[in-house]
Amino acid sequence: MSGYLGPRNKKARRFGVNLWGRNENPVALSGKRRRINKKKSDYGIRLDEKQKLKYFYGGIREKQFKSYYLKSRKKGGNIGNTFLQLLELRLDVIVYRLNFTPTIFSSRQLVSHRHVLVNGKVVDIPSYLVKPGSEIGLKEKSKNLALVSEHLAAPERTIPVYLTFSKDDLTGKLERIPERQDISYPFILNESFIVEFYSK
Repeated sequence: MSGYLGPRNKKARRFGVNLWGRNENPVALSGKRRRINKKKSDYGIRLDEKQKLKYFYGGIREKQFKSYYLKSRKKGGNIGNTFLQLLELRLDVIVYRLNFTPTIFSSRQLVSHRHVLVNGKVVDIPSYLVKPGSEIGLKEKSKNLALVSEHLAAPERTIPVYLTFSKDDLTGKLERIPERQDISYPFILNESFIVEFYSK
């Protein structure tokens, strides 16, 4: 399983935000105060914005993260919007957005351990890009996992409008590619800073 495996609260304190929006992952105020008074360069500001987004999505490795930017640039149009759309189409992210698990890290693990189905077939690649119209579900035995059942009983997030979810059979569907206004984060994000970071 690729991605960041170190202390998560340490990353949240570094940026002075609750990266994943969980009550169990509070930001240390002392750390936040230290960084408010420290003036950063334009490069540092843009680097921080990129790193925040990387860690929100589970600490995607830099090579893969940059590849999403390069794909977005090739498509043209609003590069920042396309960049975020590609990240949201990852299978581990959709599993997370559907509330199958409490964290992006556990969603990635769920996919890697072959619990997740896409259109009825097992897909164990977290970075797999889901296409609109695809149905996302779990294997029958996997529906009884404590991790899944406990979080579905008390979900911490609302499901985005571009996804639908059936409680009857625990399946979700990607109805369409998300628009920028559909994609939410527990912190303020300026994706144009990330585009500027990579474009230099």
